[in-house]
Amino acid sequence: MEIITTPDSRLREKSEKVSTIDKEVLDVIAEMRRLSLEWEKEHPYELSAAMAAPQMGVLKRIIIVRDDMEDKKKATFTALINPVVIKAEGKVKKDYEGCLSVPSIYGMVPRATKVRIKAKLEDGTEVRIKATDELARTLLHEIDHLDGVLFIDHIRGEKDAFYKMNDKGELVPADYEKEIDGNEELWGEK
Repeated sequence: MEIITTPDSRLREKSEKVSTIDKEVLDVIAEMRRLSLEWEKEHPYELSAAMAAPQMGVLKRIIIVRDDMEDKKKATFTALINPVVIKAEGKVKKDYEGCLSVPSIYGMVPRATKVRIKAKLEDGTEVRIKATDELARTLLHEIDHLDGVLFIDHIRGEKDAFYKMNDKGELVPADYEKEIDGNEELWGEK
């Protein structure tokens, strides 16, 4: 398997709920972890914080989230199956987001700073998670994937909200007219 990127139409489809946590589901999770770390090795300035199964073309409601987003050496992930946002609240804050499936583009995306979700772990245990700030943003980003929503959808039309990474690992403003608006590779439109 591989990470799929825009304009692949599977990124725009709604994922199915996982009914049974079986070997197939556990294999998908293992492959998500492998691909996340493989991607990270190829992107020295970036950290693979999380991934959703649709990013591999698997339309199942599964996400993985890195256990430590501060340390690249700690490369473990927690899998969440059928995650559901119970409540998103707090101040809405704009911050940078990028995506394994939207190569070379970043954006200032508004998200709630607090979120409560429920999900199942790999062993079937139901959990409820209260998250704030970066973890809340990451969870909302990944759960969006399960509904066919990409981070760029939250900022379309905002000319000053899109960025690219230069060869030094710095984010610099993207040229909206040339690189964003009407870009079929980004949006998948004609």
